[in-house]
Amino acid sequence: MTAEQIADLQKLAKLYFDRCDFETATQYYSNLSEHFKKEKNWDEFLKAQNFILRMYAELEEFDKINAMKEHLQDLVLNEGFELSSRTYYTLGLFTFYKEQYAVALDYFQKGLQIALTKNNKEDICHSILGVSNVYYMTDRLSDALKEIYNLKVFFEVLDLPLLKISTNMINAHILRKLNRHNEAMEILWECYETLKEEKNIHMLASLLYGMGLTYEDMGDVDMAKTYLKLAKGIVDTKSLKWLTRNINNKLESLGVRPHNDYDLIFNAKGNTITERRQGVVDFKNQFILLDLLHLFMQSPGETFSKELLVKRIWKQDYNPSVHDNKIYVTIKRLRQMIEPDAEKPKYIFRAKNGYYLNKNTRILLEH
Repeated sequence: MTAEQIADLQKLAKLYFDRCDFETATQYYSNLSEHFKKEKNWDEFLKAQNFILRMYAELEEFDKINAMKEHLQDLVLNEGFELSSRTYYTLGLFTFYKEQYAVALDYFQKGLQIALTKNNKEDICHSILGVSNVYYMTDRLSDALKEIYNLKVFFEVLDLPLLKISTNMINAHILRKLNRHNEAMEILWECYETLKEEKNIHMLASLLYGMGLTYEDMGDVDMAKTYLKLAKGIVDTKSLKWLTRNINNKLESLGVRPHNDYDLIFNAKGNTITERRQGVVDFKNQFILLDLLHLFMQSPGETFSKELLVKRIWKQDYNPSVHDNKIYVTIKRLRQMIEPDAEKPKYIFRAKNGYYLNKNTRILLEH
C-alpha cells in the first residue's frame, strides 16, 4: 500500500471508531495492523492494536484480548519485536482491562521509564495516564491526582486532544470521589465543549455518564437521572456493552427500570407509544386515541366515567345518544392498537360506570 492509501485507511478506521461502528472499525484496524506487521513498523502496529484492544474491552470480548496478548508476546519472542515504551503500554492495557492492576502498573511504569529515557513525549503521556488509571481504580486517589497534574504540563506543548479529554475525564472522576464535586463538574463541561469538535460518540456517552454520577454524588437525583438517560439515548448498545451495562445498573439503582421492563411507554416529545411485545405502535396522527390512552396511563386503576371521558377528551357535555357509541368505538379502536389480543384485553377494561387501565400495567411516561 502507498502512504496515501494507508493515510486514507487510518482516516476511515478512526471515523468508524468515533461513530462506534466497532465491527467496521475493527476490520480497518486489523488490516492496518497486518500491513504494519509485514513492514515491521512496530510503532504504527501497536497504535492500531491499541484501538482494537479498546474496542474489544468495551465489547467485553476478553477471549480476543487474551489472544491479542499471546500474539504480541509471540512477536516479541520470534520477530525481534522491540520492548519499547509503547509495547509496555500495550501490555499494560491488556492486564488493566483484565483488572490485574498490580501487573498493569508495573508495565505502565516500565513504559514510562523507557519513554523518559528517550524523551518520547507522546509515550510519556500515555504511560502516565495508564499509571493514573491504575491508581484511580485502586483508590490511590491522591497519587492519581498527582499523575494527572504532571500529565497536564505536557498538554501545554503537545496537541493530543483525545488524550487530553481522557485525562480530564479521569481527573473529574478522581475529584468526584474526593467530594470536590463543583471542580469535577467544571472539568466535565470543559470536556463537553471540546467534544463538540471531536464528535466521538463513545467519549460523549462516557462524559454524560460521568455527569450523571457526579450529580448523584451531589444529591441531585433528578439531574443524575436526566444525564444518565441522555447517555443511554446516544449509546450504541451493540458496541458499547460495558458502558451500556453500567448506565443501566446506575439507572436501576436510582429507580429507573429498563424500557423492556415496562408494558406501555408514552413518549410525550415524540407522541409515540411503545408496547412491550409489539414495539412502537403507529397511531398515524390519531390524537383522540393518544389523548385517551395518556389519560388512562396517568391514573392506572382509576375508573373514568363516560361523562368525564367526554369532557376531558372531546371537550363536550355528555349526551348518551351522541356519545355512548362514540366512546364504545373509540375504546375498541384503542384496544386494537395496543392490545396484543384485542379479543382478550389486558390493558383497557370496562367498569360498571366507565373504563379504566389495568392497575398492574407497568407504565412509563417520558417527557
